[in-house]
Parts: sequence; C-alpha cells; structure tokens
Amino acid sequence: MKLRVLWVGKTQEEWVRRGIDEYAGRIRRYAPLEIAEARDEKGAAAEAMRAREGDRLEKLLPRNARLVLLDERGDEMTSPQFAAFIARQRDTAVPELAFAIGGAYGFADSFRARADKTIALSRMTLTHQMVRVVLLEQIYRAHTIINGEPYHH
Repeated sequence: MKLRVLWVGKTQEEWVRRGIDEYAGRIRRYAPLEIAEARDEKGAAAEAMRAREGDRLEKLLPRNARLVLLDERGDEMTSPQFAAFIARQRDTAVPELAFAIGGAYGFADSFRARADKTIALSRMTLTHQMVRVVLLEQIYRAHTIINGEPYHH
C-alpha cells in the first residue's frame, strides 16, 4: 500500500524539515511514501482560504486513495490503535492511504465530506507545521508496531 501525506503551505522551519526528512526516510523502509504540498492561500476570508486550499489538496489526491484528515476534532487513537488502522487498510487491499493536513484555518466542509476518516493527534491545538513531524513519526511508529519491532514499548 502506498502512503501519501498532503499538506498546505511550505515547511517554514529548518528543524521541522529535518524531522520530516528523518521520519520520511524511516517510513520508506516499510512502504512507498509521497509527500505533496498545496500552495496556501493568503489575504482572503477564512472560509475562502479553506475552499481554495481544499481545491488544491483535491488535485493532489488520487481517485483511488482512502483519505484521512488530521483534525483536532477527529477520533483519538492510541499508537497501537493507529497501527491496527493502517494494517487494516493494507490488509483490505487499499491501494493508497492519504493523510491530509490542512492550513492554518483547517478544511473546507466540501473537502471534509470527501474524507473516509478524521483523526486527531491530540485534543491540544498543534501548529499545522508541527503536525507534519508528529504524523510522520506516528506512521513510522505504526509500522514498527505492525512488524513487532522494539521502537514502541
């Protein structure tokens, strides 16, 4: 199963880029991974920004992908539960699992309606920049759990 991570806007901080590179490399030992950035919208009302960013994310999303949104209002999971979720997708022959991280104002309702699942990494609000590293680390952790490796203990 191919993994795809989509997000809005360029990664601003060097330390975030290093974290992304580190965990993306680790994940690629287990599964193909593609990361794609959608241009963020500036200078519009929040609703218009969400709509335009959602359109850009939609263009990066293959038709056969199962879409998972990252949103603080989504379902919370433990790391083992997240690993089981990923394993279920793989075991049911999902060709591609795509995770989307919205911009500063989140997702438009139309893009939200396209999602197969919405998960929260935390009930706390995290910057959309930091969520990139946290999500990739959790995807890596999930693969080590699935493979019975000692990273998660």
